[in-house]
Amino acid sequence: ITSIMNRVRNLKNKYRNEENITDEFNCTKISADTTDNSGTVNQIMMTRNNPENWLCFLLKLEKKGVPQMDVSLLNRLIGRYSQAVAALPAEMYSQDESYARILVRFAELKALQDPEEARDQFHLARLNCKKFAFVHVAFAQFELSQENEKKCKQILQKAVECSAVPLELLETALQNFHLKKKQLLSDEEK
Repeated sequence: ITSIMNRVRNLKNKYRNEENITDEFNCTKISADTTDNSGTVNQIMMTRNNPENWLCFLLKLEKKGVPQMDVSLLNRLIGRYSQAVAALPAEMYSQDESYARILVRFAELKALQDPEEARDQFHLARLNCKKFAFVHVAFAQFELSQENEKKCKQILQKAVECSAVPLELLETALQNFHLKKKQLLSDEEK
């Protein structure tokens, strides 16, 4: 056991030393393994298990295709987002924007497979990261896409009441809702 623990300690030190010497962990050092990315996941979890590194890795993985068209990629992404959510404690990262983006994107991907599970994930995101307006808007957009206009409006109004920021984002989404637009925010407004 002592030998194994020493090897683990040596590996951790090796990764830390490589980071200090090269200082290139900021998304460019993310894995050469293009199949399942387990090397990258292990590296993130062993060295810097934080939302920024997870989000960078996940967004890079998403660029490999279009999840709406590729079921295999969608399943892989959902698995990785699930892993990220499990690895990042909500009580530690609820004020972190990258963490909130991970939760929202995970819910959006789940919506492609199972709207009820997606709704649960949106609730989780809203519960844990209520200070971010984009979390509420994403959930409201989901409800609007499910043709639940009453719930959409209710989510946006509650976001204003709980002082989610930026308030302008919520006001724009509410305005677009009242104008009966299908998208609460345009790409520019996002």
